[in-house]
Amino acid sequence: MVRCLGPALLLLLLLLGSVSSVGGNRCVDAAEACTADARCQRLRSEYVAQCLGRAAQGGCPRARCRRALRRFFARGPPALTHALLFCPCAGPACAERRRQTFVPSCAFSGPGPAPPSCLEPLNFCERSRVCRPRLLAFQVSCTPAPSAPDGCLLDQRARCLRAYAGLVGTAVTPNYVDNVSARVAPWCDCGASGNRREDCEAFRGLFTRNRCLDGAIQAFASGWPPVLLDQLNPQGDPEHSLLQVSSTCRALERRSLLSILPVLALPALL
Repeated sequence: MVRCLGPALLLLLLLLGSVSSVGGNRCVDAAEACTADARCQRLRSEYVAQCLGRAAQGGCPRARCRRALRRFFARGPPALTHALLFCPCAGPACAERRRQTFVPSCAFSGPGPAPPSCLEPLNFCERSRVCRPRLLAFQVSCTPAPSAPDGCLLDQRARCLRAYAGLVGTAVTPNYVDNVSARVAPWCDCGASGNRREDCEAFRGLFTRNRCLDGAIQAFASGWPPVLLDQLNPQGDPEHSLLQVSSTCRALERRSLLSILPVLALPALL
């Protein structure tokens, strides 16, 4: 182990793996549960590597980043991927971590400093074979039910969250709008929508004024997935942490320390 990683790097990995034991942060717990699952961690590392990369023309490789994100939510264990996306937060530190879950600087916002009209990503989505069916599924799955107290029927909540997660990595990728609430929206507004402002507001309202979506997210938070308790190491066993580190040895041994620092920082950032 020392030959592979070195004492300093080993210590860094062990420290990053023990954050949740002192923070009581559900989003940290979700990240550690994903790390403990080989498939979840592999897919998560893939999208982080893509989204933190650099395109040949500068900026980030947005298309590759979003493709890796779609793969993460399509192939990762839903209980773990949804826990990362919908982890409940009681404070701004947790909420900011949740907001940063899928490297939004590349996958969500930009490339300009100001959000575009929502008509732009909507028009692109309607022409996309990837985005269009996902947006339609979201509209169908998250349509508020007038008879439901929270706007979402009991058997509708899981379908709504799956459909929402399916939009991450598309032209209309939604995310949390701040670190003081659980409000979500795509990176766009309706300030420059001209005579189609009503269409623009209707689209944005699918996220910002959707009682079913809000209710589904709240219900997920109140029924925190039991699978996370099995994935996490409740005793904080150092031997368990060492085994996790040793499993990454082969993948890291040919890479320099500088090249893997973004990956090592992953549990602290996401």
